[in-house]
Amino acid sequence: MAVPKRKTSPSRRNMRRSHHALGANSYVEDKDTGELKRPHHIDLKTGMYRGRQVLTPKED
Repeated sequence: MAVPKRKTSPSRRNMRRSHHALGANSYVEDKDTGELKRPHHIDLKTGMYRGRQVLTPKED
């Protein structure tokens, strides 16, 4: 069984985890409405996805 010979220091442990941080979400401007939306997601206000009507829009 593999057992570490020395304890991993907090500095080394945190350097290893430096790439685990979450990045900011990206948004693109919708061509039709001009509002920001997530790429590859359905626009919930209009129900459109890639130029097609996928959902019926919610009525306020």
